[in-house]
Amino acid sequence: MLNEKGVELLKQVIQEKYKSIRLDNAYADENEFYYEFKIDEQVSENDFDSLENEIRKLDNGIYVKLLRISGVYYEGNVNNEMITRIVGKCFVNQEKLDKYNQFLNEAKERDHRKIGQDLDLFYFSDYVGGGLPLYTPRGTIVKDELQKEIEKVCRKYGFQKVSCPSLADISLFETSGHAKKFNDELFRVESPKGHNFVLKPVQCPHHTQIYASKLRSYKDLPIRYMESDKQYRAELQGAVGNSLSRVYAITVEDGHSFCRVDQVKDEVINMCNLIKDFYSRMGLWEDHWVSLSVRDYEHPEKYIGNKEDWDLCEKMLEEISNELNLDAKRCEGEAALYGPKLDFMFKDALGREIQIPTVQLDFATPKRFGLFYIDENGEKQTPVMVHRAVLGSYERFLVLLLEQFKGVLPVWLSPVQVNIIPVNMKYHDEYCKKIFEILNDEEVRVSYDDSKENMGKKIRQSNVMKNPYTIIIGDNERDNNLISYRKYGSEETYSMPIKEFVKFIKEEIKKR
Repeated sequence: MLNEKGVELLKQVIQEKYKSIRLDNAYADENEFYYEFKIDEQVSENDFDSLENEIRKLDNGIYVKLLRISGVYYEGNVNNEMITRIVGKCFVNQEKLDKYNQFLNEAKERDHRKIGQDLDLFYFSDYVGGGLPLYTPRGTIVKDELQKEIEKVCRKYGFQKVSCPSLADISLFETSGHAKKFNDELFRVESPKGHNFVLKPVQCPHHTQIYASKLRSYKDLPIRYMESDKQYRAELQGAVGNSLSRVYAITVEDGHSFCRVDQVKDEVINMCNLIKDFYSRMGLWEDHWVSLSVRDYEHPEKYIGNKEDWDLCEKMLEEISNELNLDAKRCEGEAALYGPKLDFMFKDALGREIQIPTVQLDFATPKRFGLFYIDENGEKQTPVMVHRAVLGSYERFLVLLLEQFKGVLPVWLSPVQVNIIPVNMKYHDEYCKKIFEILNDEEVRVSYDDSKENMGKKIRQSNVMKNPYTIIIGDNERDNNLISYRKYGSEETYSMPIKEFVKFIKEEIKKR
């Protein structure tokens, strides 16, 4: 394999260049390779060109691209020393390497970290800590609008909004099985007053307790809850940074349905249709495939619940996949702790796969919590729990969205929908303020650039911020009660009366 040869060459170059190598480790697969090592000297990306040249001297028939450098724990254990990891990739010829370099340049333009900074959406503070994103006013608007949209769609499919605390007694997660399965990922919270809590890593156990809060009849089912709230996972410290891709504080949109066995099929179909509805609205539906994620049959100890329930759940999901023509690919060992699932896998703009939406069947959790409903014969029966995430993690969804559209958000989602620019502050300020008030009263997200910069610079800055519509106000607009505007990405200017523009922009905001 080409990457195996590449990592051996990198290892040879590193060992010849630096004499105090220790704790080293090499790895390669069909996609990339990496070499890990501990040395006393400082190594950075600035050394990549030199290292690549040395590799070419050893073998001019191999084309190596060193991609990134990071600090990791030796053997992935947080109790071990931090060492340096250099990741690279090999190519069969210069043409393939050049093509990959073009891909990397495109990736830089689409990098959500750069877009987030350029558009002032989110920030990471050393004082707060890596993996804990801070959403700015602009970023909070985007996040809030996404939440409004997903909740609006979910209500169409029968979901009701609930709200649960971020803390829970550890017994909740011991009963659910999460404490044992994910013990290393739990954030435990103690106080001098003797409190011992866990920051919630998932929301489903909380939702079981809302279901359990009163007696349920078979006529009440299905009962569907939805919630968007923070969850907390103690990821490895070296795995998080100034990226939304992996964080400690995850804003998660998910939901749970409690239903009878005879309702399961309709519930899963309902959720699959919900997923299709939302992603079609977002313009992201076309490029995806579906995984039927089932057990690791050789290691049943990794899951909760009994074999009979698992067999039935997997059979149901396979039948649903066939009925909906999902063409789900069976993936062993990818099931959730409590049951099999349908995972929807999307490709981002750079061809990388990302899994966000999921539907999961769960016979085990309701039994562990003793949930029941009264059937038509007055007998207690255990409900089935169907888990679903549509938008899933807001952080990961924002990564997908920002990189897919290069930060050019649709009008309804944009932090600023209309930006007003005067030709001359002295003569046009009053009329610009009038327009601002009119649009603001109509609940259009509007900004007014009243800075001292010249008009040309203000227009360029409005484009940098990717504002969907920029209004330019001069003498003609002021004297005739007009608005002249440009749409992002266009040099064409259009004029119309204020009332017409208000009607126009509100129609644009409604579009999905």
